[in-house]
Amino acid sequence: MNRRKFIRTGVAGVAGLSLAQVGWADIQRVLPSDVSVDKVKLGNTGLEVSRIALGTGTKGWNYESNQTRIGLDNFVKLAHHGYERGLRFFDMADMYGSQPFVGKALKELPREKVTLMTKMWTYDEGSEKREPVRKTLDRFRQEAGTEYFDILLMHCMTDGNWPETRKFYMEGLAKAKEEGIVKAVGISCHNWDAMAEAAQNPWCDIILARLNPFQSHMDGTPEDVNALLGKARENGKGIMGMKIFGEGKHVTDEEREHSIHFAVTESNLHCMTLGLESIAQMDDAIERVMRNVKNS
Repeated sequence: MNRRKFIRTGVAGVAGLSLAQVGWADIQRVLPSDVSVDKVKLGNTGLEVSRIALGTGTKGWNYESNQTRIGLDNFVKLAHHGYERGLRFFDMADMYGSQPFVGKALKELPREKVTLMTKMWTYDEGSEKREPVRKTLDRFRQEAGTEYFDILLMHCMTDGNWPETRKFYMEGLAKAKEEGIVKAVGISCHNWDAMAEAAQNPWCDIILARLNPFQSHMDGTPEDVNALLGKARENGKGIMGMKIFGEGKHVTDEEREHSIHFAVTESNLHCMTLGLESIAQMDDAIERVMRNVKNS
């Protein structure tokens, strides 16, 4: 599908034209096309996921995010719209407070056709305050309404010695993986050394890394980060990208196009998570991603 087919006449044309004049948050309406998100193999994990994940952590902290702030009903509508367009990968975190929201959306969706990823906060002040990993996972499963998670990440690793400081969590998650409660484990990276360790650590199946062409909120230059992710990919890791639009700092029409083109055609990412807040944003992202896939 080309852009001419996507932007139709009349109201649709006006809606499409407006994208060149406003930022990401200001998009009001884009009429959906018949294009659906495709699926990709996620390294050697055995998982096949939609190329786009619905991120639920925009300005996420203290158990809320922009995705939860739109309200439960609106979030469910957004999730169901994504599902119908092939976006069947949900990126959650305990810290975002988004697990119950995805759980609500899942009540009307077939669990076996979606991929669920969540993240566990591992920064505690002492072992006496640590909750058993299994107990935490049981709460997560109840909130998300699922018996298992496809992917479970340790959230926000900021140094390279995480295998030493996070042994308690790594052992608990490895056991959960053996029991089938999680299928793949890994980390979300907010530090170069943490990412470099993940690229070669056998415990880590999945790396969630910050990557965009503007070097915005990243752990190195786009070239260096992409090269490191390429080595991780060669090691069989599943590579997911985040901060594709630089945490919302690069969202003009031209910047969105540049970011998506880079992620799809020039990077070592298997897939990406996008913090979408409306159906219009979702339709715009899907159209851009799949057009770049087709033209690559």
